[in-house]
Amino acid sequence: QAQLAESGGGLVQSGGSLRLSCRGSGFTLEYNTIGWFRQTPGKEREVVACISSSDSSTYYADSVKGRFTISRDNAKNTVYLQMNSLKPEDPAVYYCGADIEAMGLSKVSSEYHYWGQGTQVTVSS
Repeated sequence: QAQLAESGGGLVQSGGSLRLSCRGSGFTLEYNTIGWFRQTPGKEREVVACISSSDSSTYYADSVKGRFTISRDNAKNTVYLQMNSLKPEDPAVYYCGADIEAMGLSKVSSEYHYWGQGTQVTVSS
């Protein structure tokens, strides 16, 4: 059974850093497009970053470009989201997802097949 599990969320001061982890079980993340999304109450889940299965190309939302980095550790079957220079507008529940059909980048949450349970990120000013 394919599963994803996020970890690494928490409370951090504005300007600080966190590293989120998305560990896969039951399938190999390396062969799938993996995305990080975030969601706040009353809003739709929005893409933050994703990494493709075919060539590990990456996409970042404009709001996080230059601050966040998505990467893979294939040996650990894990995808990371390094978040630096966190801002007051970054707090949300962060989810990782797997699009098992995409060959390239996938930025739409409805195209993803598997999701983790989410991890809360809170930024204090």
